[in-house]
Amino acid sequence: MVLLAGTADHLVFKSAERVGYTPDPVAQVHRPSVDVFFDSCNRFWRGDVYAVLLTGMGRDGAASMKKLRDKGHYTVAQDAASSAVYGMPKAAADLGAAVQVLSLEAIAPRLAQLVAGETWRKG
Repeated sequence: MVLLAGTADHLVFKSAERVGYTPDPVAQVHRPSVDVFFDSCNRFWRGDVYAVLLTGMGRDGAASMKKLRDKGHYTVAQDAASSAVYGMPKAAADLGAAVQVLSLEAIAPRLAQLVAGETWRKG
Protein backbone atom coordinates (compact mmCIF):
# COMPACT_ATOMS: atom_id res chain seq x y z
CA MET A 1 0.00 0.00 0.00
CA VAL A 2 1.23 3.47 -0.82
CA LEU A 3 -0.03 6.51 1.05
CA LEU A 4 0.32 10.02 -0.32
CA ALA A 5 -0.41 13.20 1.59
CA GLY A 6 -3.22 15.03 -0.17
CA THR A 7 -3.26 18.28 1.78
CA ALA A 8 -0.76 20.77 3.21
CA ASP A 9 -1.22 19.17 6.63
CA HIS A 10 1.13 16.42 7.78
CA LEU A 11 0.13 12.80 7.10
CA VAL A 12 0.80 10.78 10.27
CA PHE A 13 -0.01 7.60 12.06
CA LYS A 14 -2.39 8.59 14.82
CA SER A 15 -2.26 5.06 16.25
CA ALA A 16 -1.00 1.69 15.06
CA GLU A 17 -4.23 1.23 13.08
CA ARG A 18 -5.08 4.71 11.86
CA VAL A 19 -3.55 7.41 9.68
CA GLY A 20 -4.77 10.94 9.43
CA TYR A 21 -3.75 14.56 9.07
CA THR A 22 -2.46 17.03 11.60
CA PRO A 23 -1.47 20.69 11.31
CA ASP A 24 1.13 20.16 14.06
CA PRO A 25 3.91 21.01 14.20
CA VAL A 26 2.68 24.27 12.71
CA ALA A 27 6.21 25.73 12.56
CA GLN A 28 7.48 22.89 10.34
CA VAL A 29 8.78 24.56 7.18
CA HIS A 30 8.03 21.59 4.90
CA ARG A 31 4.32 20.82 4.58
CA PRO A 32 3.55 17.99 4.52
CA SER A 33 6.80 16.87 6.12
CA VAL A 34 8.33 13.43 5.70
CA ASP A 35 10.16 13.95 9.03
CA VAL A 36 6.80 14.27 10.78
CA PHE A 37 5.50 11.16 8.98
CA PHE A 38 8.62 9.05 9.70
CA ASP A 39 8.51 10.12 13.37
CA SER A 40 4.92 8.89 13.59
CA CYS A 41 5.99 5.58 12.00
CA ASN A 42 8.67 5.27 14.63
CA ARG A 43 6.15 5.89 17.41
CA PHE A 44 3.20 3.82 16.26
CA TRP A 45 3.95 1.26 13.53
CA ARG A 46 4.46 -2.23 15.00
CA GLY A 47 5.81 -4.02 11.93
CA ASP A 48 8.68 -3.55 9.55
CA VAL A 49 9.24 -0.15 8.01
CA TYR A 50 10.84 0.34 4.60
CA ALA A 51 11.65 4.05 4.46
CA VAL A 52 12.64 5.68 1.16
CA LEU A 53 13.89 9.21 0.46
CA LEU A 54 13.76 10.26 -3.17
CA THR A 55 15.02 13.35 -4.99
CA GLY A 56 14.15 16.61 -3.29
CA MET A 57 15.51 19.85 -1.92
CA GLY A 58 16.55 20.31 1.68
CA ARG A 59 17.01 17.94 4.60
CA ASP A 60 13.40 16.90 5.31
CA GLY A 61 13.29 13.24 6.26
CA ALA A 62 16.97 12.67 7.05
CA ALA A 63 16.86 13.01 10.85
CA SER A 64 13.74 10.89 11.31
CA MET A 65 15.03 8.31 8.81
CA LYS A 66 18.14 7.97 11.00
CA LYS A 67 15.88 7.22 13.98
CA LEU A 68 14.14 4.50 11.94
CA ARG A 69 17.49 2.98 10.95
CA ASP A 70 18.71 3.11 14.55
CA LYS A 71 15.58 1.20 15.55
CA GLY A 72 16.44 -1.54 13.02
CA HIS A 73 14.25 -0.62 10.06
CA TYR A 74 15.39 -0.71 6.42
CA THR A 75 16.12 2.71 4.95
CA VAL A 76 17.20 3.68 1.44
CA ALA A 77 18.08 6.94 -0.25
CA GLN A 78 18.18 7.67 -3.97
CA ASP A 79 21.68 8.11 -5.41
CA ALA A 80 23.04 11.36 -6.87
CA ALA A 81 23.21 10.11 -10.45
CA SER A 82 19.49 9.38 -10.70
CA SER A 83 18.29 12.36 -8.61
CA ALA A 84 17.05 15.58 -10.19
CA VAL A 85 17.93 17.32 -6.91
CA TYR A 86 20.30 15.46 -4.58
CA GLY A 87 19.30 17.31 -1.39
CA MET A 88 17.08 15.13 0.77
CA PRO A 89 18.71 11.80 -0.16
CA LYS A 90 22.21 13.32 0.26
CA ALA A 91 21.29 14.60 3.72
CA ALA A 92 20.18 11.09 4.66
CA ALA A 93 23.34 9.50 3.23
CA ASP A 94 25.59 12.05 4.96
CA LEU A 95 23.85 11.43 8.28
CA GLY A 96 24.23 7.66 8.00
CA ALA A 97 20.45 7.33 7.89
CA ALA A 98 20.37 5.15 4.77
CA VAL A 99 21.16 1.44 4.94
CA GLN A 100 21.62 1.64 1.16
CA VAL A 101 21.95 4.37 -1.46
CA LEU A 102 20.53 3.09 -4.75
CA SER A 103 19.54 4.36 -8.17
CA LEU A 104 15.89 5.14 -8.74
CA GLU A 105 15.66 2.06 -10.97
CA ALA A 106 17.08 -0.22 -8.25
CA ILE A 107 14.89 0.91 -5.35
CA ALA A 108 11.60 -0.80 -6.28
CA PRO A 109 13.21 -4.19 -7.07
CA ARG A 110 15.10 -4.04 -3.76
CA LEU A 111 11.91 -3.29 -1.84
CA ALA A 112 10.18 -6.18 -3.62
CA GLN A 113 12.97 -8.53 -2.50
CA LEU A 114 12.62 -7.37 1.09
CA VAL A 115 8.83 -7.65 1.13
CA ALA A 116 9.20 -11.17 -0.32
CA GLY A 117 11.26 -12.12 2.70
CA GLU A 118 14.89 -11.50 1.78
CA THR A 119 16.81 -10.15 4.74
CA TRP A 120 19.01 -7.08 4.68
CA ARG A 121 20.51 -7.31 8.16
CA LYS A 122 24.07 -8.53 8.39
CA GLY A 123 25.05 -11.39 10.69
